[in-house]
Amino acid sequence: MKKNLTKVYEFPVVIEQDEAGYYVAYAPSLQGCYTQGKSLDEALRNIHEVIELHIEDRRAIRETIPQHKTISFSSVRVAA
Repeated sequence: MKKNLTKVYEFPVVIEQDEAGYYVAYAPSLQGCYTQGKSLDEALRNIHEVIELHIEDRRAIRETIPQHKTISFSSVRVAA
């Protein structure tokens, strides 16, 4: 009997709030993976779906799925 094993991936996601109040989410390690939501929860749900679709597309064309380990996430304040 063949077991259906699901691989679990983890990707860093950045979420920022724009001037209109929307939450913009993107996955820097996955080109083209970005979305938005009216709330933080909606943006998180949306980016999760976008990443799933991205992985499905890569698998369909037999591309590797990038595996990046997040080392640090920081903010930098600059006075100009």
